[in-house]
Amino acid sequence: MFEVTDETFERDVLECDVPVVLDFWAPWCGPCRAVEPILQQLEAETHGKVEFAKLNIDENPLTAARYDVLSIPTAILFDGGEARATVIGARPRSHYEHALAEVLPAA
Repeated sequence: MFEVTDETFERDVLECDVPVVLDFWAPWCGPCRAVEPILQQLEAETHGKVEFAKLNIDENPLTAARYDVLSIPTAILFDGGEARATVIGARPRSHYEHALAEVLPAA
């Protein structure tokens, strides 16, 4: 997972050639830490077909506000420069798999 900032969001996420799952998080957020290993597992299993990134909302409030992220963790799937799916809160892996099914390789 790579870090995204307000300054790099456009290039790193919206202009990316592959879908990007952007994890909105903060260091003080316990549930955010619980979600990270799930996203890392999914990243390892997609073999570069989907990118996974993180955006610290405390340091980058503009992008969080742009997508109305009011609760963290929030993961948004971006594909073709558009937000396609959103998962709010810490959820089991199956919930992320279902939300991201259109871009995740079939198991």
